Formats: sequence, structure tokens, C-alpha cells
Amino acid sequence: DRRATGKIAVQEQVNAGANAAPIALGSAPLEAAAAEHRKVTATGEFVASWPILLDNRPQEGKGPGFYLLMPMRLAGTDTHVLVARGWLPRPAGAAGLKPAFDTPTRTVTVSGVARGTLGKVMQLGSAPPVKPGAILQNIEVVQFEQASGLKLQPFFIEQTDPVQSGEQLVRDWPAPSLGVEKHQGYAFQWYALAVMALLFFVITGFRRGPKPDQ
Repeated sequence: DRRATGKIAVQEQVNAGANAAPIALGSAPLEAAAAEHRKVTATGEFVASWPILLDNRPQEGKGPGFYLLMPMRLAGTDTHVLVARGWLPRPAGAAGLKPAFDTPTRTVTVSGVARGTLGKVMQLGSAPPVKPGAILQNIEVVQFEQASGLKLQPFFIEQTDPVQSGEQLVRDWPAPSLGVEKHQGYAFQWYALAVMALLFFVITGFRRGPKPDQ
């Protein structure tokens, strides 16, 4: 099955990226395909005025919550990268409440993995506008770039640094959903049906026997 083969190739890319040396980001744009699944490091300052919360992102054993997304201006450049800083629990109480979080005010270095997407969840109704502090279901880099006017690297960073003491952030990111097993299962089902159909025609053909002479 070609789809399963493609998914296996992506899994191999994930494994290769995990074993490769980290890429240090700078002002030069890095193609999304070249960065995908690679370990990266970025040094700069977070743009604290542009946080985004991605809603309906559950964390195993912790219930529903948000991914905290924030742009970082890379040191000595006018280029930014979108950093998924971690998962935050949904505050108890009325809908629409936002979790509290701290943002470093100094230059920091973050480590993580480059991702072309942070996954998608079902969007109910019209998507709200992309603006500072927005609670969204989904976001793409190009959408953020257009709304903020910030020059961005064409991918996200899933930050993997240890969480600082006192922070509520969780950085237990889900593995990319490749669906290899699903496609292999579909292929097996199709092959099994084809074999069953062949056996059916062979068996029923023998039962009918040769046609009598006219």
C-alpha cells in the first residue's frame, strides 16, 4: 500500500531527526521540509504581547487544556519562530477563562523539535480572528505571520527543555500521528477480501461442474 509506505518513510525521517545534531536557528530562513522533525535550538526573546492558546488539547491523565504558543525574536535578527512552550490546564470555572503563565523577560535559549503543524482538532463554527491572547482551535504559521506582521521561520518548535520550578507547563508532547498501522490494516483487509472472493469463485465453479454438451 503506497500510503503505508509513505507513512513508514515519515517515521524513518522522525527517527533520523531524533538522532541528528540540533540545528541552531538564525536569521536565514530554513525550509520547513529540511527542519521537519529535527532537533533545533533558538536564542532570543519571547514576544510576550503575542501569546496564543490552542484549545481542546488534552494531556494524558490531566484532562483538557491548552497549548501555549508564543513567538520568539531570534537574537540579533528581525526573524521570529513560533514556540509551543507547553501544555497548560484549563482553569476551573466559567468557559473562556485563561490559564496564568510566566514569560521570561531576558534572552533565553530554548531547545525543541521542529514541527510543520501542531495537529488539528475539529473546529465548531467560525474560527475567531488571530490576535494577541486569542483562544483558537488550530493555527498555521502563515496565519500567524499575516495577523502579527512578524517575519517567521516556516515551522513551530515544540519546546522540550525541563520545566522550571513553579511553572504549570507540561512538555510531554504526543508523538506525530502517522497512521502507519491503520494503512497497513486497510491493505490487509483489501488483500483478504480479494483472496476470499477468488476462493469463492473457484469453489462455486467446481461445485457447478462442467457444462453438459449441447
